[in-house]
Order: sequence, then structure tokens, then C-alpha cells
Amino acid sequence: MPKICYNFVFRFKIYKFYMENTRKKVLFVCSEMNPFLNTSNISDIARMVPQAIQENDNEVRIMVPRFGVINERRNRLHEVVRLSGMNISIDDNDNPLIIKVASIPGTKMQVYFLDNEDYFHRKHVFTDENDEYFADNDERTIFFCKGAIETVKKLGWYPDIIHCKGWMTSLIPLYLKTIYKDEPVFRNTRVIYSVFNNEVHGDLGTDFARKASLNSISDEELETFGVGELTNLHISAMKHADAVVRCGEALHPQVEKHLSETPEKPVLQHEEEELASKYLNFYDSVLAAGN
Repeated sequence: MPKICYNFVFRFKIYKFYMENTRKKVLFVCSEMNPFLNTSNISDIARMVPQAIQENDNEVRIMVPRFGVINERRNRLHEVVRLSGMNISIDDNDNPLIIKVASIPGTKMQVYFLDNEDYFHRKHVFTDENDEYFADNDERTIFFCKGAIETVKKLGWYPDIIHCKGWMTSLIPLYLKTIYKDEPVFRNTRVIYSVFNNEVHGDLGTDFARKASLNSISDEELETFGVGELTNLHISAMKHADAVVRCGEALHPQVEKHLSETPEKPVLQHEEEELASKYLNFYDSVLAAGN
């Protein structure tokens, strides 16, 4: 082989090895995302961060609930038959999980929508026309969190990072550290939780912790959830996550107190300047700490 060709092949192999060992697989699980749904700044950040990460040559996947206010025809959602057909059991009731997918215009990103007729086909997101919390928001949250994890298992896709955004994703860090801790697909996964300063306050009911246990998690692990207040959901998610992202300066006082009492927990302050490099460096540090 001519020397010039040999050098090219050698350098290409080095480049390929470098890319394979630095390219990250990142799953974003969000309660909402632009352009499909926009009720808070979660949706803007949920759109902004994944795109920045993917444009830096990383592999990104996104999962959100398919709320009824999301127009399927306009957003060109279609069912992924090979992923649909699972049942998510809550209180011994089997709830069918349907997976749909759509692409974000102008990007190469696909979004997976987790759907269920009973839980999501409504004209409102979390509250009814009288601004009252839906009585089954507890089960909707459990369904979405467990459904996202089961969908990753069915994909056979091994994420390096699972980044959760919004209280509706707050059970995922707990589930990954308990029920799913021995699953090969998550063995090397690190979970990050983003907490926001303007999420609505309320509660998911006194029975939330019992239902969320899925008959598998101890009362001690669930103690942080209390009576299902959203603030407690944030705190439990941060407790079980490997790292935290602050989205906003003035978080709830109880959230601030928890962070101050766990100074060893890696924390990133979300800023739009140099977004990709800050998040990627943060992901690298969290992955390195877990090795």
C-alpha cells in the first residue's frame, strides 16, 4: 500500500475511534416541547438543548406525552407499530401504551410521543376548564415515566445520559435507581434532572406514593414524595438523580434548601450562552464521576 494511502487509513481509524468514544447517546424526557406544546419555558429549553447537543455530533432521542391538545395531523404524528402494544400496569390495571413519532421541522430530530386514550385525549393538559387538577394526574405521571423507560428497553438503545425535564418526569430517576437498576440497557446510564423556577404548584394526592411504588419500591425510598406535592416530586427527583440542572435563579425555597444540603451533587446553571459546550462538558463530568 502506498505510504500516503496508509497514512490516510491510519488517521481515519484514529478519527473513527475518537468519534465512537466521544459521541454520546442522550435521551431527553420532557413534559412538553416546542413546537408541539408550549405552556411554560420548559418547552423552549426542551427544544433548545437537544438540538444543540445533536448539532455537536451526538445521538439524541426525545420522549414527551401525547397530550390531546397536540394536533396530530398538523404535526404529522404517526404510530410506530413495532414499539406500540405494551401495557403499563398501575394498581393492577393494564393501560395500553401507543408510541407515535414526528420530526421537528428544520432539524434531524425525531420526537417519540407516548399516548394512551384514557390518560391523554383531553382538551386540557393538567387542569380542567375550572383550573382544577385532574384527579388522575398521579397515574398519568406514573404511566409516562414507566412508559418512557419501557420504550427505551424495547428500542434496545443504550443511553449514556437520560435528561429529565419537568415534574411529570420526576419518577424516572427513582425508577432507574430501584426497579430498573439491574437492566443491562441502563447499567452505564447517568440520569440528570432539570428543575424549573416557575412550574405550577399543587399535589398529586395522598395515594401517589403508594401507586408510584408499583408494588416494588420500599416506603423508605418513597418517603420524600410525601403527599405528592410537586415540590416534593422535584426534591425526590434531585435526590435520586446523578446531577441537577437549575433552570432559573429563584427556585422554590424547599428546593433550594435541598440543594444546599447536598453540596456533593453536581449542579449546572442553565444559560443560553455557549449552550452546547456547557451542557456537553457537564455531561462529560457526570459520566466521568460514574466510572
